[in-house]
Amino acid sequence: MNPLIQSIGELDRVIHEPGRLMIVALLSAVERTDFLYLQHETGMNKGTLSSHLSRLEEAGYVEIEKTYRGKVPRTLLGLTQAGRSAFEQYRRTLKGAL
Repeated sequence: MNPLIQSIGELDRVIHEPGRLMIVALLSAVERTDFLYLQHETGMNKGTLSSHLSRLEEAGYVEIEKTYRGKVPRTLLGLTQAGRSAFEQYRRTLKGAL
C-alpha cells in the first residue's frame, strides 16, 4: 500500500472529525477556556458542542470543569496532556501525508 495513503488511515479518528478538530485546535492555543467562547468561535449549537466535548472527554483528551461565577454556572475546558500529545501526533501524521 502507498505509504502516504497508509498514513492518512492512521489519523486519530476522534480528532479527525471536523467539529472535534476545530475544538482541539482552539483548545491547543490556550490553557483553559469556557464553553461560551468555544460555542462562539466554532458556531456550533450547545447540543452539538456538548456532544463533541463528551466524546473528547471519553477519549481522555479534554478536561471539563463545572464551576460557578457568583450564581451563574460556568463550564471550563482544557486539553489534557494526552489531548495535547494526540493533537501533536495528528498534526505530524497529517503533515507526513502531504
